Amino acid sequence: MTRRVVVTGLGAVSPVGLTAASAWESVCSGRSAVQPITRFDTTGYGSRIAAQLLSFNPLEHFDAREVRRLDPYMQYAIVAAREAYRDAGLPADVATSARTAVIIGSGVGGMTTQSEQMLTLHDRGPSRVSPFGASMILVDSAASSVALDLKLRGPNMAIVSACASGTNAIGEAYEMIRRNACDAALAGGAEACIIPLAVSVFSIMRTLSERNDDPEHASRPFDKDRDGFVMAEGAAVLVLEEREHALARGATIYAEVSGYGCTDDAYHIVAPDPEARGAIECMRIALQSANLQPQDIGYINAHGTSTPLNDTTETLAIKEVFGAHAYRLAVSSTKSMTGHLLGAAGALEAVFTVKSLQEGILPPTINLDHPDEKCDLDYVPHTARTQQVAHALSNSFGFGGHNACLIFSQA
Repeated sequence: MTRRVVVTGLGAVSPVGLTAASAWESVCSGRSAVQPITRFDTTGYGSRIAAQLLSFNPLEHFDAREVRRLDPYMQYAIVAAREAYRDAGLPADVATSARTAVIIGSGVGGMTTQSEQMLTLHDRGPSRVSPFGASMILVDSAASSVALDLKLRGPNMAIVSACASGTNAIGEAYEMIRRNACDAALAGGAEACIIPLAVSVFSIMRTLSERNDDPEHASRPFDKDRDGFVMAEGAAVLVLEEREHALARGATIYAEVSGYGCTDDAYHIVAPDPEARGAIECMRIALQSANLQPQDIGYINAHGTSTPLNDTTETLAIKEVFGAHAYRLAVSSTKSMTGHLLGAAGALEAVFTVKSLQEGILPPTINLDHPDEKCDLDYVPHTARTQQVAHALSNSFGFGGHNACLIFSQA
């Protein structure tokens, strides 16, 4: 008999809130976290806005020595994992066994440290490079540092699939629990790359919004005036657990993970397939995995990046998969408020999707003032909606053609 998987813990460090609860409250209120970049001088940059973790103080969570040895993306992952771990209340014998996994995805890993150390090497020579640099740069360092912090000895790895990384991490943890490779897992994503190199690279590609004089309205998924995504940072972690195991210990169950799919476009390294074939197949695989029909889905947390290509192709994919039911679905993009957390985006959006099921509230797509004529679905514009749904889908699509979809169901 296939083992069932449930969500028993949530944690988040995001631009809209430094806990899962505060982030959820903020997106339900429709508040944008996008502001001018204050971390460095943006003179000469095409895009000068981002959703930063302005109120995150690492010294509230780590001592000064630890801060020096943890890249920001590692710090965010550990803090989010601690919250999820506490929330789940895993018993000590489970947590410290080899049956609790840690899978944390990231698109670029310790890019802050890498950039800083390259400057140190260039300006001051090889003898001044940090001996801790290697452990701070690696993409798997968030996963390993979470395991060290919480003393988790089970399977440990990173997933790297660009903007689908967090979703793939949760999906692969789900699969591991289903096949009895572990009983529980801390899974999610972390990213910290609001730094000159990353902003300049994405800016020169013309993928970032340049609505610099109106940052709160810059991220506008499905709107005809959208001009690119807004970079963001943070982390989110979910505790997944085998259902009978969670029930036996009386755990709070937020939702069930009922389906997972992943594919690749094999079309272009950056642009999505204009026929959306990879995204279509990914959603269909997730539905098949969950043993659900398209009409069973009531809500989609869209990838919804606010880029000209993504929003139209994702809408096309939804129409193809769901047919006439696509127009009865509620679809929203929380990136309109959070910005795009890259490799952590899918994990944060998984938290929001789970909360939508639990509380019967669908977060809005803000800034949808003039819908694109090709984007003609119900995107829950402007304000949150009270609506109970039994099953919800969360989409993530990344550079490289990576597609990942999760389906969550009411507990």
